[in-house]
Amino acid sequence: MSSEENLPLAIIACRVLQDMFEMLMADDFASQVKFMDYGLHRVPKKMAQVLQAEIDQIEQPSLVVLGYGLCGNGLDGIHAGLHTLLVPRTDDCIALLLGSYEAYRKEFQSAPGTYYLSKGWLESGSHPLKEYEEINAKYGEEEAKWIMDMQYQAYERLCLVAHSQADLNKYRSKAQEIARFCERWNFRYEEILGSGAYIRQLINVAADLSKADGNFVVVPPGGKVTQQLFIRL
Repeated sequence: MSSEENLPLAIIACRVLQDMFEMLMADDFASQVKFMDYGLHRVPKKMAQVLQAEIDQIEQPSLVVLGYGLCGNGLDGIHAGLHTLLVPRTDDCIALLLGSYEAYRKEFQSAPGTYYLSKGWLESGSHPLKEYEEINAKYGEEEAKWIMDMQYQAYERLCLVAHSQADLNKYRSKAQEIARFCERWNFRYEEILGSGAYIRQLINVAADLSKADGNFVVVPPGGKVTQQLFIRL
């Protein structure tokens, strides 16, 4: 429950972040928890429609935590309706995986052309090798290579983010298999130990909205999510 407004708490988050939420929050923390298909981020307009429908299904005024970044404007235009919305103030989920917006900016400045892998993305089956296999099966090798080149030739690094050494060890072989595929674009392979600090802070703010700072967007009832709310000067 939100201690400030005594609102029921609902969480709607990307399945990529499911293990982090489940590890960091108590079983009875929220009255409703739903993890959404990872593929929503591929079509931002659909993402907004699907998430809006989920929010609108919550009948009682609630504090709704959206476990997403802005995600290619996928949250832009979502209406709070009867609810209060709490959203991490970040472009995408990478900052949530790394532990802070500052950590994300540091990585972006040092290697802007980075494709990130994580436990959630690998288990969900979203990565360049999987994409190539699906496109190749549908359109053939020549078309698949052209589509993949258009998507990935500007990248320079493939980075596995994990939150423990055990997870790095567990997912390294799959990440390295993908890295070998990405050598066609001269990707280099690196690993980073991330942090659950941003998700932990999100959970703490959800328990007490007075703790919200510049790392979060809070949308009151009747308001809506806009791209401008995520801009950091």
